[in-house]
Amino acid sequence: MINLVDEFILYDCVQFTRRDWRNRNKIKAQHGLKWLTIPVDVKGNYLARIDEMQTVDPDWARSHWEALRHNYVKTAHFADYKDIFEDAYLSMQTTSLSQINRMFLAKICGVLGIETKLTSSTDYTLEGDKNMRLVNLCKQSGASTYLSGPAAKSYVDENLFKENGIEVKWMSYEGYPEYRQLFPPFEHGVTVLDLIFNEGPAATEFMNSFACAKL
Repeated sequence: MINLVDEFILYDCVQFTRRDWRNRNKIKAQHGLKWLTIPVDVKGNYLARIDEMQTVDPDWARSHWEALRHNYVKTAHFADYKDIFEDAYLSMQTTSLSQINRMFLAKICGVLGIETKLTSSTDYTLEGDKNMRLVNLCKQSGASTYLSGPAAKSYVDENLFKENGIEVKWMSYEGYPEYRQLFPPFEHGVTVLDLIFNEGPAATEFMNSFACAKL
């Protein structure tokens, strides 16, 4: 999705949701899929915003890196990217979940050659209800097209966007080719690091966005 747009806005000023993708992802392990979860302080913080979430375990980054190293060390390109991601994990200083996510996104974009501008919703003035805030984000950033994940179809008011001169498009996660992957059978729903460690410089050949022009 990031590679399909000119600007990717991290919408982190909304309520944090538990058991979601904002603080966890899956890796491929020898005995099946394994969750890597960044532990955050949710006790009593059920209405806290994403950008207010803080990590609660100082050793989470080292633990995640050890899990990645253990499960991907035998991939074809682990050695090529080991130093980049080991440094990203082990030099982690911030406890802010938003800053952690933005740092990893920037690092991965750099590896893949994605030059999309990364910003946060807090960089803009948010006004109106759920839909109007999104419309205003698009207008303030000069966007004529809004690309969203399919889960938002349940609440996005496409007519409101159209009235404000903004076209809504929906991201599709279908039709992705399989690539070399340890521990068969093949699994699509894992971290992009799985693709990078297995395919290296050829990773972009398996990403549909590189075959498309930006919206």
